[in-house]
Amino acid sequence: MEFKNQANPTHKVHLEVETCCSWSWLKFSFLAVLCCMVLSPAAAYDPLDPTGNITIKWDVMSWTPDGYVAAVTMNNFQMYRQIISPGWTLGWSWQKKEVIWTMVGAQTTEQGDCSKFKAAIPHCCKKTPTVVDLLPGVPYNQQFTNCCKGGVLASWGQDPTASVSAFQVSVGQAGTSNKTVKLPKNFTLLGPGPGYTCGPAKVVPSTVFLTADRRRKTQALMTWNVTCTYSQFLASKNPSCCVSFSSFYNETIVPCPSCACGCHNKKNCIKSDSKLAHKTGINTPKKDNTPLLQCTHHMCPIRVHWHVKLNYKAYWRVKISITNFNYRMNYTEWTLVAQHPNLNNVTQVFSFDYKPLLPYESINDTGMFYGMKFYNDLLMEAGPSGNVQSEVLLQKDQNTFTFKQGWAFPRRVYFNGDECMLPPPDAYPALPNSAHQHVTGCVL
Repeated sequence: MEFKNQANPTHKVHLEVETCCSWSWLKFSFLAVLCCMVLSPAAAYDPLDPTGNITIKWDVMSWTPDGYVAAVTMNNFQMYRQIISPGWTLGWSWQKKEVIWTMVGAQTTEQGDCSKFKAAIPHCCKKTPTVVDLLPGVPYNQQFTNCCKGGVLASWGQDPTASVSAFQVSVGQAGTSNKTVKLPKNFTLLGPGPGYTCGPAKVVPSTVFLTADRRRKTQALMTWNVTCTYSQFLASKNPSCCVSFSSFYNETIVPCPSCACGCHNKKNCIKSDSKLAHKTGINTPKKDNTPLLQCTHHMCPIRVHWHVKLNYKAYWRVKISITNFNYRMNYTEWTLVAQHPNLNNVTQVFSFDYKPLLPYESINDTGMFYGMKFYNDLLMEAGPSGNVQSEVLLQKDQNTFTFKQGWAFPRRVYFNGDECMLPPPDAYPALPNSAHQHVTGCVL
């Protein structure tokens, strides 16, 4: 009996091995899932704009005999990422046999098969309609509030009043009450290319409106929201811009990394001194937005150059230059975002407008630069005029300021909302060993 009650040593060893293996497998599984979550190309989290998104709101304003009339509003809540020409494209799938009778302020790209309708012909009969904004200058009876901008949306941080687009849609063969309406599904948003992922439509509290005299409130009969977030990984496999560095204390100019934006356009690029660069029609955009780049070692459409220009006793000065190498694209209302620990002491910005970004409120190390209206808010296509530049004066913090270890250069740089590729840290311009002997009255 005593022998039976004793644990079997062999069994104990097997049990310990199985437990150890199970624990190791559990840790491996957890790490694998964590890596997939972090490295997933669909991840749309931006650390410099954690709450940025585009929200599409549907407000049912009235019922019709076979459906409803809705006002659709698109709000760009992204601080520094706008939608440039040729503008946004919105799509979805109907859950029943809905049709679009009429639209105001926008239009679908295709009508679809409406052959079963004998009298009135709907605007669109497709199960999956694709909607685009109208161009400026359309007749007044086709316009709607905040419509007709060619699909261009400014970023929320740059111009909140221009970050809204809207249209009206009359939907037929749909429900005629809150209980019978089926929300559209599978929303897609191009802005103008890929990159956005939209969640499902969700019913929210009805939107409240004020009358013109602001003495009476009305509300939508039904409201649902769709939230779309942006991922640079989904937009492109390669970056769309790069950064180069230079400084007054080092003769070395650190260029953009070679093939920083991929060299897949290397065969079709144009040399700056080529006669083709001056050919008529070279600047005409293509329908698919295919770039035509100037031949460079980095093959990026945009290069940002950060030059540490001057060093004073209590201040230091930086020159920022943005160069466009794309012959077929100019950038209206461009934005440049930089993350740098000394941006909490910006004294003056010349030639650019500047706005500090506070994604985490307590940390003020991120700022947005953008062009002055009617002066340099348009970055022209590649060529003599394809650049904009400014200088920034920053006050030193005498307790923490140093030029050592690449401190004078930004940690992150974004152009038009896409992160640019920086040179490797070990290539940053370094202080000469004798710098402290030759510079008087300056903190290095």
